[in-house]
Amino acid sequence: MARMRRAATGDVCMLTRKTVKRRSLRSRFISWFLKRKFKPKLMADDFDPIRFRKTVERDMGQGGPADGVSIREVEQSGLKGEWHEPADADPARCILYCHGGGYLFGTAASYRPFTTRLAKQSGARVFSLDYRRAPEAPFPAAADDAMAAWHYLLETFQPEQIYLAGDSAGGGLVLSLLHQIQQAGLAMPAKAVVLSPYADLRCTGTSLDSNDRSCAMFSGDAIRRAAAGYLNGADPKDPRASPLYADYTGFPPLRIYLSDTEVLRDDGIRVAERAADAGVSVEVHTWRGQPHVWPLFVPVMPEANTTLQEMADFCRT
Repeated sequence: MARMRRAATGDVCMLTRKTVKRRSLRSRFISWFLKRKFKPKLMADDFDPIRFRKTVERDMGQGGPADGVSIREVEQSGLKGEWHEPADADPARCILYCHGGGYLFGTAASYRPFTTRLAKQSGARVFSLDYRRAPEAPFPAAADDAMAAWHYLLETFQPEQIYLAGDSAGGGLVLSLLHQIQQAGLAMPAKAVVLSPYADLRCTGTSLDSNDRSCAMFSGDAIRRAAAGYLNGADPKDPRASPLYADYTGFPPLRIYLSDTEVLRDDGIRVAERAADAGVSVEVHTWRGQPHVWPLFVPVMPEANTTLQEMADFCRT
């Protein structure tokens, strides 16, 4: 469903909403498993992010990378990441991917099962950023690393040849990077696609509480705790940390994927509305009953495979 909105500039812009109701048995099982095995660990009083990250990163990487995609690690001038390159890569196109994990966990290596498939299906090289994480490196470390990655890619590509993608905290980081690019007066990338963006570290979204029980992966309190750990006393309204509060004027076309049952639902909805009001072309795809960032469950979940292909197609045009 497309809805016309009047932007602050006076121009009429388009906010497109799409709802997908399909839910497979595998999706239901994964949600059931996460709610009983993953979510309680994040809610525990003795939660230790360092110990937790070792377990979750090991489990995430078990799927293995896609066939036919080469992996090259990069470390230069403090910047770390991985190039994932399919055999038929378009030399004039690349994707900068920012992984999720609440700014506490996740690595380029643990995301290989997903990002290598994104590279293969989009036909583009993917630079998967290994940004610094809290608690060792709180805000603004991740935001600084994202900007460093942007300058690194500009050594090879034109801005219009670069697509941005990310999930959860990484989705927020993509939006933060767009804010930084705008504030620096630089040319914007071609497009950006984000999955369940963590965009408001003030944690004011009503879905943090209304979806506390329905969210398969996180509680509202877990989101609040992650925000406090990353901010480490910094202003939660700083757009580099909470891009919900950015000025979206001049941003490239955005696509946002959300689940209607996740605690971060309202972050994505409010980002879409603010961006559309600033004249940005925005699509919001809301999937019913899916776990947070469900595309990570490729190739075992049908909904994940469908969404990954949509993301890949979005990064082709």
